[in-house]
Amino acid sequence: MIGIGLERLLYLVAAVLFITGLKQLQSPETARKGNQISALGMLLAIVITLLSAKTMTYGTIMAGLLVGGGIGLYLARSVAMTSMPQMVALLNGVGGGSSLLVATAEFLHMYEKGEAATVDVALSTHLGVLIGAVTLTGSAIAWAKLQEVMTGKAITFGGQMTVNGLLFAVIAGLAAWLIMVPTAPLWAFYALIGLSLLLGVLLVIPIGGADMPVVISLLNSYSGIAAAMTGFVIKSEVLVISGALVGSSGIILSQIMCKAMNRSLGNVLFGASGATAGKSTKSSEGLTVASTNVEEAALQLAYAQQVIIVPGYGLAVAQAQHQVRELMDLIEKRGGTVKFAIHPVAGRMPGHMNVLLAEANIPYDKLIDMDDINPEFERTDVCLVIGANDVVNPAARTDASSPIFGMPILNADQAKRCIVMKRGMSAGFAGIENELFYNPKTQMLFGDAKGTLSKLVAEVKQV
Repeated sequence: MIGIGLERLLYLVAAVLFITGLKQLQSPETARKGNQISALGMLLAIVITLLSAKTMTYGTIMAGLLVGGGIGLYLARSVAMTSMPQMVALLNGVGGGSSLLVATAEFLHMYEKGEAATVDVALSTHLGVLIGAVTLTGSAIAWAKLQEVMTGKAITFGGQMTVNGLLFAVIAGLAAWLIMVPTAPLWAFYALIGLSLLLGVLLVIPIGGADMPVVISLLNSYSGIAAAMTGFVIKSEVLVISGALVGSSGIILSQIMCKAMNRSLGNVLFGASGATAGKSTKSSEGLTVASTNVEEAALQLAYAQQVIIVPGYGLAVAQAQHQVRELMDLIEKRGGTVKFAIHPVAGRMPGHMNVLLAEANIPYDKLIDMDDINPEFERTDVCLVIGANDVVNPAARTDASSPIFGMPILNADQAKRCIVMKRGMSAGFAGIENELFYNPKTQMLFGDAKGTLSKLVAEVKQV
């Protein structure tokens, strides 16, 4: 047992560690340290909670720690890097589900005792239920789309926004009833939970695969807000602070990513852009594609003075980051320079490419953000695009009818020569033709990224 004064002081220390750790996450160089600091803060918060007088059954707590820790350890060791976006989506859902369960337990506890909660506690409880439920089912849908258990395209129906609006109005009405009339029938609370779960499904199904990075970031924010609401309910300052940090940072990241796509957050959530994907007025009919082979591509890369590599989700799928590192080392040994162009929404989750390349120990200073790398394409000898599509599509600049028109892209088409590595001519997440593939300066190198890169490495060694 510890005194209330010491408990609050230690919770404040944990909160400071959370804030410091989050600050460290803004740079790849300090991200690992930031994770460690945040983990230390969480450990401290858990220990304080276990030692506080409010802790009840230690057996149940230990069982939860063992089961949850075991599942977490298994997932951390077994989930492939390509499945990391799905895992993040699931973890967001777990966070939302936890807030939902805690808020529900607190409400039922007060209801059974016949106690009337104050307006602020009652409001926080129902917000925790609503946001937690939306996060839980919304994250489940995001996981299903990413895992291809269901279609990644936008799912829409007539009057969808009206239905969502009416559903939210009913939820708000039920919450208001439960707040003003503490003796309202219990079915109203269960109806509130059920409708909130349904709302989470309906909010995410109209969002297409191209917008999944933003959705994951936003759902992460929801899970933080739900945790903060739960903190108000159970009077936990550290939960309020940590939840607010996650919620606010998630919103900021979502806005940054929307800016990178030249889209508003409202358009991502309610525009159902995936439903119109592929309806660009431009056609590839009559255009030709130039292909190359490993030997020719290896010669170009071996003698290039400056090379920019654009990684995409195809690189993650092929797990070819280590082969990319080998290729980079060979080019630099021959006197060339290699940089990696990172688009904010490349891949299927925020920072996907940064994490992938860091796994191969590629130096952080070689990972250049879009705004900083774009001016360098014009003086680049070879741009090597590996599995990227929409983020290098010039249609974003030239085709006003394109769903991605206005989205800032990496200027791969401005390099002196561009080699695009893909399995075939399939479209990206937006479902549209890529004008870069038909550019006279572009050569397509077809094949599996990992196998093709291994062959390129072998050929460059012989040049």
